[in-house]
Formats: sequence, C-alpha cells, structure tokens
Amino acid sequence: MELTAEFTRYLEHVGEGVGRFERKGSLKNYCSALMLPLKRKSIEPLAAAIDPLHVPAMHQSLQHFVADSPWSDEAVLGAVQRWVLPRMVPKPEAWTFLIADDTGMPKQGVHSVGVARQYCGQLGKTDSCQVAVSLSIATEHASLPIKYRLYLPESWSDDPKRCKSAGVPAHVLFATKPQISLTQIRQAKQAGVPGDVVAADAGYGDDTDYRDGITELRLLYVVGIKPATTVWAPATGPLPPKPWSGRGIKPTRLRRDETQAPVSVKALALSLKPSQYRKLTWREGTNTKLSSRFAAVRVRAAHRDTLREVPRDEEWLIIEWPKGEREPTKYFLSTLPADISRKALVAAVKIRWRIERDYQELKQEFGLDNFEGRNWRGFHHHATLCIAAYGFLVGERLTRGESTKKNCAFRTPPTLSEGYARRPAGSSSTTRRGLNPDPALGDRRRARSTPPSHPCSPESVNNETPCLTQ
Repeated sequence: MELTAEFTRYLEHVGEGVGRFERKGSLKNYCSALMLPLKRKSIEPLAAAIDPLHVPAMHQSLQHFVADSPWSDEAVLGAVQRWVLPRMVPKPEAWTFLIADDTGMPKQGVHSVGVARQYCGQLGKTDSCQVAVSLSIATEHASLPIKYRLYLPESWSDDPKRCKSAGVPAHVLFATKPQISLTQIRQAKQAGVPGDVVAADAGYGDDTDYRDGITELRLLYVVGIKPATTVWAPATGPLPPKPWSGRGIKPTRLRRDETQAPVSVKALALSLKPSQYRKLTWREGTNTKLSSRFAAVRVRAAHRDTLREVPRDEEWLIIEWPKGEREPTKYFLSTLPADISRKALVAAVKIRWRIERDYQELKQEFGLDNFEGRNWRGFHHHATLCIAAYGFLVGERLTRGESTKKNCAFRTPPTLSEGYARRPAGSSSTTRRGLNPDPALGDRRRARSTPPSHPCSPESVNNETPCLTQ
C-alpha cells in the first residue's frame, strides 16, 4: 500500500490524538485502508487490505484499537480540525456556519448499541437502525463534521443492564436530538471553533428551546420549521398584560384572544400575495442552476409567549413554494439581520446541502455505516476514523482548488493472498482461534471473488497522480 507524502504527514499529525505509539500505527493502518476502493469497510476487509498475508493478526489488532482502546475521539477530531479549518477560511464578508443534523444507519438485532425502531433518513422510513447526531462546520467552499454522537433511545437509556453490556458510559443519560445538538454547539464554542450561524432542519428548528439556546450562545440561526408552527403575522403581536386593578399581584404576562391570535406559517404563506414570491437562484447544480420561488416576511414566534412578559424579537420567516406545487413545501425561521438581501437569505437557507453530501461520501466512500461491532466505544471510534480519513480529502480539495470527486488516495488496492475468503455471514466478529496466521492461510476453503470495478481502479486512474480530489 503506497501512501502519499502529504497523507503520511497528515496521519502523523492526527496520530498525536491517540497517544501511544502502537495506537498511532493502528490509526495509520485503519485510515489508510479507509481510503482504498473496497466494497465494504468493516474491520475484516480493512485488515485483509492492510496485511493480506496476516489477516487474523491484523484483524485482532484493529478490533482492539477500535472497540476497546480508550483513546479520545475529541482529541482526534480536534487534530483533524486543526489541519483542515485553516484551509476553510471564508471571505471576510461571509459567514461561517455550524450545521446540525443527524443520520440513520440501518442495523438489525437488539444488542448493537442504540439500535431501535426509529426514523432512518437513509431508508426514508421508520425501521431498525442507529441514529447519530452531528455538528459540521461549513463555509462557501467546504464542510467538515466536527462532532458526532450516538442518539440513545429511551428503550436503551431506561435499561441500565443493556447499556452496561454495550459499554455505554454511566454519565450518558437520555437526551433528545436537539438537546444533544445544543450541547455539541456549546462545546464547539467553548473550544473556540469558528461559527456565526447555526443551520438545522425542522427536527431541530421546531424546538423553541433549541432556538432560544442558540440565541443565548450569541449565535444566529436559520432553521427549518413545520407547517403548523405558529407565528404572529406582520403588524400583529400578543396583547399586553391585563390592566392592574390595584389589588393582588400585578399581571405581567402577555395575552391573546379570539380576535388577536397567532397563525400557522402555512396559513400565513397561503395568505400572501403572489407578487411577494420571487424566483431566486442559490447555486449551480450538476446540470443547471438551482432555483425556486421564495417569500420572506418579518414575524414573531408565538410558542409559549403567554408565559412571557415581553414579545419575542422579530425574525425572518422564509417560505419556499416551487412553481407547479399546490402549496409551499418548506418553511424556515432565521435571526439573520433585517437588512439582509433575499439572495443571501436563501443561500443561508440552502447551506445544509453540504452536510447531505458529507454523509453521502462518508457512507459510500469511507464506510461510515459499515461498522459491525456492538459497543459504544467502537461505534464512535469507527466514525471518528472515517471523519479523519474524509478530513484529509477535504483539505486536499481546498488546497488544490479542485472540485471533481474521486474517492481514494492510493493508486491501487493491495493484492490479497491466494485463498483468502471473508468470514461467512453470521460468524463471530472476533478472530478465529484456529485460523492459521501463516501466509498460505491454508484453512480457508473459499477463494475470494474478484472485487468489482471502481472509479479509482488502476485502469481509470493515471499512474502518476494519486486520486485525491473531490
């Protein structure tokens, strides 16, 4: 396996986050294998790619490094950030975004940590899966995940025995996805990570406490909301507190009545004049410019304002109503400045496409969803190493100014030893004790099938240029 000089320097830099010398070697091996065009990137195929002549020993080494070794995910991700973020510097007048999101990974069984029937975005339905909440930093040029944590459903958090068996730390209690995300944002700001605006979908933005928490951190936001979310339409607002009669406690809370009440954002959108919707383009797509119709009005959020003494501040309600649709399709609230241009407002609304691309590449090219272990530590260690490998490519794309995507850092995958075969489905994830570590691997019965062709195969990649670009 041939490493580029720059990738070697990168691994040495990131390896400082794992501490001990032998761990640095394992990190180098794991990340290097993740860069290869392998069909699946669970531990055994990675071990076979790294050292085809001693697969069982390498498998055992990687298994220990990922599932058991107590190195810090935060330290490794911090090293990745220190390498990549200086290359992501935005233009002086541009914002840096913190994008909150979650991703689902189909997973069967009942013993793998966090597995439950819940909504899985990858499948587009409720099914058995694991879900992780992440935080990414993004500029107009690139994006990079900087936080990643498994969401633990109540069926798990309410079962201490099950959690202990899966290695869930005792301090990890149930938290909603918005609560996890807000903690990640708070940690990022405390660590000095740059960021001006938080972007999130309706699963987070519809939570009033989440929006308030972002504001308390002195950050702006542009977040999705659901059609039923209520707001005060322009030129309206809650009634002032009742006049004091002079006896008892003086009323201080805002009011509403039958004639003065908030409306859903869907109802407000349908009441706007057609002239208030404008066609706007936000970026170049693969084949054409991406555009849609948008309206933007100043409103006040109405949720629980009868418990407040003063109305909430005005903010933007952005409505997307594509041409040909019977009704609006998306709604957003934003605390971006009141004098912002509509084009800049829409560009901020659409910044989330970057994290969708990140997840797609992390899963398809780096095996984020290929981890076959069951415990908490292994789940997070594998994700951290996938992000570390991906971070190098993000940095290289920025350095080289290239935009075409390729997905491997090395010219060719290593050649497996003759007779090597992957364990059959359903077998243990541990190394077989009786497996002969001899290069001949004589006890293997099946020959491994020829790997499928790949965009980064030797036939399609120039032998003089390692495959590094996006």
